[in-house]
Amino acid sequence: MSRDQIIGLVLLLGSIIGIIIYAWFLFLWNPQIILQLTVFVIVGGVLTVLGWIGFTLATTPPPQPIEELTKEEPKAEEPKTEENKAESSEGKSQ
Repeated sequence: MSRDQIIGLVLLLGSIIGIIIYAWFLFLWNPQIILQLTVFVIVGGVLTVLGWIGFTLATTPPPQPIEELTKEEPKAEEPKTEENKAESSEGKSQ
């Protein structure tokens, strides 16, 4: 078995055992307390994630603005011919 398959098997077995334990608590103990704890954990988890997102948004500096693209589109280069090469070398030397 590969490492990923072992992790998957552990997660599967842990989930099944967790369901059995939860059902045992729910049906053999006071179900109102178990349901209240379940809802408390779910609501607390959701609010913790929302608080973490809010904290991250509040403490992260804003991104740098993107410089506007130049309005001129870059010219497509013409194929180099002997005349173009001569003209471009003359323009550079002046």
